[in-house]
Amino acid sequence: MSTFTFDRKLARAVQRITSSALGPYQSAVIRIGFSATYLLYLLRELPHRHEMYGPDAPWRWDMARQLISGNQAFTTLMWSDSTVWFEIVYAVALLSAALLMVGWHTRGMSVLFMAGVLSLQNRSIFMGDGGDNVIHLMAIYLVLTRCGQVWSLDARRAARAARVGRVTDAYAYAEDDAPRRSGLGDVAGPVLWVVLGLVLTVATVTDGLGGTWWLPVLFWVLWAGQGAWWAVNRYAPHSEARTLLDVVANLAHNATLVVIMAEVCLIYATAGWYKIQGSRWQDGTALYYPLKLDAFTPWPGLSDILASSGVMVMLLTYGTVIVQVAFPFTLFNRRVKNVLLVVMVCEHAGIALLLGLPFFSMAMIAADSVFLPTVFLVWLGGRVTLGRELLFSRRGKVPGQRRAVDDEEAPQHSGDGGHTLVG
Repeated sequence: MSTFTFDRKLARAVQRITSSALGPYQSAVIRIGFSATYLLYLLRELPHRHEMYGPDAPWRWDMARQLISGNQAFTTLMWSDSTVWFEIVYAVALLSAALLMVGWHTRGMSVLFMAGVLSLQNRSIFMGDGGDNVIHLMAIYLVLTRCGQVWSLDARRAARAARVGRVTDAYAYAEDDAPRRSGLGDVAGPVLWVVLGLVLTVATVTDGLGGTWWLPVLFWVLWAGQGAWWAVNRYAPHSEARTLLDVVANLAHNATLVVIMAEVCLIYATAGWYKIQGSRWQDGTALYYPLKLDAFTPWPGLSDILASSGVMVMLLTYGTVIVQVAFPFTLFNRRVKNVLLVVMVCEHAGIALLLGLPFFSMAMIAADSVFLPTVFLVWLGGRVTLGRELLFSRRGKVPGQRRAVDDEEAPQHSGDGGHTLVG
């Protein structure tokens, strides 16, 4: 009897992880958070882009090429040292971050976003403040997730098509159904796929994908898988091949979410345990010293007030260590975990304000969001939608009248517009 019960539980678990992409709201927040962080970073550094990653950088192009020949990193900026090519790469990185944030053709944009992040960061590896390492990893992870199921233009398109009866299964619809519709948006997906295929072919022939084997394989699997998904969804949307592709995409998504969770826990655990070994963290004075450094005091008056209180410095120093060490162990208690999440978000907000590291803090808050409760995210999405409707509501609207856009913007649990492994 116990064996039968175990088999049923195991079957339900397998069914759950293969039949659906778990954490749609959490993956959407990760997508929005990291793409928005990198977009704002690129916009802030727009006047200084040539000195940081371009032809005027102290880390010259030939020096970067020599380093990359040894570490075998991938960056499209090594394909040419011309200023025009650099501007193209920077513009593509900006555009892909913006389009990924709003969820437009999320599959293709996640790949372009990853290529933009790797290209710029690997070109000048000494630029960054720690948050760039997190963005670097998450950009790779995002291409394996179905991060556009909710809060994306892909999900909105899927909801509209399902409502007007153009497809019978909203879950099977995303941008893959583009050939069945009319208008400019219909050809955007196939055109993007063809263009990326040509670029990938040229890069492979010219050995421009770095010296590793896994990155070219990943690019080609993503590209070929998307083409296979489009063909199956176009000509055999209810076939076993369609179901198989869906299962593979769900498995990749769910496994990647587990990796992201483990990555966040590893970051906090290692940071906390290394701090314990430091003498300044042990005596409770570690926070005092960065508050006295000119490079980390955007608000000198505020930093001086905090540094002048020995009790506050000690409490914040010990509190930081305790929270970072304890967080991985609180995942088994939902209430304690949620309390520590709030504390960590406040901690990163304080780092952004007091130490002048806004993008590091944004990256870490976006990573922490993988642990946020779904109920809270649904509530937050509802408040955002309500605020937008109140802000952009038209005059003279009849009370009780429901506009079509209201349904289009509702979160879609079953939308398929954001997965990036096989479409």
